[in-house]
Amino acid sequence: MRRANRGTAAMKEDFYVKPGDSVTFAKTVGETDIYLFAGITGDFAVNHVNEQYMARSKYGRRIAHGALVLGFASTCSSMMIEKCHGTAGDETAVSLGYDKVRFLGAVYIGDTLTLTYTIVEVDPSKRRSRSDIKVVNQKGELVAVAQHILAWVKDQA
Repeated sequence: MRRANRGTAAMKEDFYVKPGDSVTFAKTVGETDIYLFAGITGDFAVNHVNEQYMARSKYGRRIAHGALVLGFASTCSSMMIEKCHGTAGDETAVSLGYDKVRFLGAVYIGDTLTLTYTIVEVDPSKRRSRSDIKVVNQKGELVAVAQHILAWVKDQA
């Protein structure tokens, strides 16, 4: 928005995104992803890095960090910002955070995840959007869900 005195209908038409806008991102989770993430975060828990330990568990093998899977959602939000030219105006799009994050199934090394990021709500007066994120594996199983809030913050003059 460039002018604050515009009506609500005009603001909705001019906002960067609208409900239904969507992007997808797919990635096969590799062992390197696990170890690099563990090194960056310091999370070397046995369920991520110890194959022998995990062989005795319910899962039968190592699983990916939940935060790594959530990190892929950040890729989706960046893709949405690029798709809608969200940095072309006099505002900068930033993440306000993730809500209702749930890990519904294990993600294993070698799984191919497809994330779908869909705008579900727009509030032009607050300069925000809310999106649903769904993560499915190569078997079509829903393994994670979340909501994400983007805000467009006015740039300095």
